[in-house]
Amino acid sequence: MKILKKIGIAVVFIFLVAQFFGPEKNEGDLASVETFIAETNPPADVQKILETTCYDCHTDKTVYPWYNTITPVNYWLAEHVKDGKKHLNFSAWSTYSLKKKEHKMDELYEEVEEKKMPLDSYTWTHAEANLTQDQIDAVVAWGKKVQAEYKQQLNTK
Repeated sequence: MKILKKIGIAVVFIFLVAQFFGPEKNEGDLASVETFIAETNPPADVQKILETTCYDCHTDKTVYPWYNTITPVNYWLAEHVKDGKKHLNFSAWSTYSLKKKEHKMDELYEEVEEKKMPLDSYTWTHAEANLTQDQIDAVVAWGKKVQAEYKQQLNTK
């Protein structure tokens, strides 16, 4: 029994010390999405959906929940954000080629249409990110329109 008590104390000690360390935060600003917004011109309802369901993981500005102060949760969230930005970063939209923009818009509306985005793990703690079918339809319609515009631009080059 003594060994289990020592192990328990060691685990608690390590957990407490770990609270003083954490990953780098994604604390840019939303001004970085201005190029994306200007180019894609989402309707107000779609703009709101993007803000509440996409920006935390797909821009340079993340609004962190209270539990992000707890290690190891903060590392898990940081990895989600890093992975999300790797796949699509609205803040880096101005650096994307026309072909990449067209492809990313195709992926965006397909992921939403197939209900792969937003992730379940995100909607568990962000109820406002649970999209209704009308919201999904609005994002898909806007995404298809923007993707078609990019495709047309590619075809005229």
